[in-house]
Amino acid sequence: MVSGRALRADAARNYERILGAAVAAFEEIGPEATLEEIAERAQVSVMTLYRRFRSRDQLIRAVFDHVLITEIEPMTTAHTDDPWQDLVGALTTVADVLAQRQAIHSLALEFQTFANETAHRLLRSLEPLISRAIDAKVVRPELQVRDLAAVIMMTAATVHPGDPHSAGHRRYLAILLDGLRPSSTALPRPLHGTPPAHPPTNSDPRSRGGGP
Repeated sequence: MVSGRALRADAARNYERILGAAVAAFEEIGPEATLEEIAERAQVSVMTLYRRFRSRDQLIRAVFDHVLITEIEPMTTAHTDDPWQDLVGALTTVADVLAQRQAIHSLALEFQTFANETAHRLLRSLEPLISRAIDAKVVRPELQVRDLAAVIMMTAATVHPGDPHSAGHRRYLAILLDGLRPSSTALPRPLHGTPPAHPPTNSDPRSRGGGP
């Protein structure tokens, strides 16, 4: 007789295999990757996949959260004795992941699974970094965490479709990072309200219109 613990361990393994297969399928095949294709790659039945994820939307949300937790958040928790480099490293990681995971990012926006909850989670993880940088006087004292959201959005808009490994977006990120440094010129007061927390992709209509 199989124990409950063994069943739970098997279910956890299936969950991770499905997520890994989904990441690979969406990146290799694109948004048209089917749930059947993902189940085959994960070596599980379609019924098992649907038991864990009742809809395509739910799976895409889980995939994006998986990328956030495994590829982005570890960099936002890396604290060294250099607050500036910690902040730069975190923002560079976010920009690189969004550039390399264009298919998943586009799907998340299309299915509206990059919800405020997920975006706010990312921004909350950046708050300690910007606070430490302000305390160390290596960035403008008037910076807010939502300013980092704008930096991420603008950098993501410079990513060229079909060339995710190009370092072009890093050029523009470097220009934006210079604007975070202390300056004798104060920033204008922020607009009321919070700007959209999710970065646009080139497939998002808001990002079209002749970017770099």
